[in-house]
Amino acid sequence: MPGACLRALSLQIPFNAAHRNMLDQAKRIVIKLGTGVLTKGIGQLDTERIATLCGQVDALRERGIEVILVSSGAVGLGMGKLALQKRPKDLATLQACAAVGQSALINQWQQGFDPHGITVAQILLTREDLRAKHRHTAVFNTIERLLRNGAVPIVNENDTVSAAEIKFGDNDTLSALVASVANADMLFILSNIPGLIDMAGSGEVVPHVEKITPEIEAMAQGTQQTTSVGGMISKLSAAKIAHRAGCGVIIGSGADPELFNQLLAGQSVGTFFAPSKEPIKSHKRWIAIQDHTHGSITIDAGAVEAIISKGKSLLKAGITACAGDFETGDVVRICDHKGRDLAHGIVNYDHELLSQTKVELGNSVVIHRDHLVLL
Repeated sequence: MPGACLRALSLQIPFNAAHRNMLDQAKRIVIKLGTGVLTKGIGQLDTERIATLCGQVDALRERGIEVILVSSGAVGLGMGKLALQKRPKDLATLQACAAVGQSALINQWQQGFDPHGITVAQILLTREDLRAKHRHTAVFNTIERLLRNGAVPIVNENDTVSAAEIKFGDNDTLSALVASVANADMLFILSNIPGLIDMAGSGEVVPHVEKITPEIEAMAQGTQQTTSVGGMISKLSAAKIAHRAGCGVIIGSGADPELFNQLLAGQSVGTFFAPSKEPIKSHKRWIAIQDHTHGSITIDAGAVEAIISKGKSLLKAGITACAGDFETGDVVRICDHKGRDLAHGIVNYDHELLSQTKVELGNSVVIHRDHLVLL
């Protein structure tokens, strides 16, 4: 699609007073810092930039804003310590790099915050920590208590133990999940790029994205950094997660020492992704962030309309097929007849019972609206 059409669709929306108010009123911000922001090369932390970032965080806290950091850099730092020039591809070496680099990384953060009298707290997570509801709740409670006691939580993936099935994949995704878990108002994703760039048109940073459309996704490109994972593709994926949770997102440059001040002054810096106008309620957020479900339920057109347009619960009468080996209380996908995912929900019956045609459930509620999240 030509660049002019793209801008007509989604780019000609100003960074207006509503967005300035959102930033002014933000009480809790998650800041994700990429490896490229924190290092000067493989294995070399940029201590001056970290010190500058710590000063910026202190300034935010002086304004009454709680801050959670999601910090990359452990693997890259470990690579330098182990004299590796390229990011390892085998899991064991990656885990070894993380084990070596993580302690140095958190120590550097503490040194950066020491002049401001701020204590940091390390939180290392795997995907399983957010899949299990009781562990999801424990993460939330820990963050709440740390913030209440004046500490700055610094979150990273627990790469020393993460296997493929429990990895987040990148810290962009992790930061969006942390923002959702912590009920953050804003998420700043900072890297070496100034924002989403309109490569098909002006070549300039897109100031505002109301909704992530296929045209917006087409702008994304993967990273070429030796120590990094992801790129703009992962950042847009993270913005989708945060959007659903009602969290605004800024993608911008972590090299700009005035970035936070400019943003909070209402200036158009980076790319702003608007939050959903109907954010998910707090008790549903665990359901919304589940990437692993225990099965699927296919529903007919009437049930689609009921849950999408009318805000109804899913009844047994609207189900046409079930797949998987789910139990009562599991999270399942709700799909239409074409297999498109419509929602996630906590099911009230197991697969065996729902699949038995001889069992008469009538109009029983299979997934209650209070336990159903539209995607």
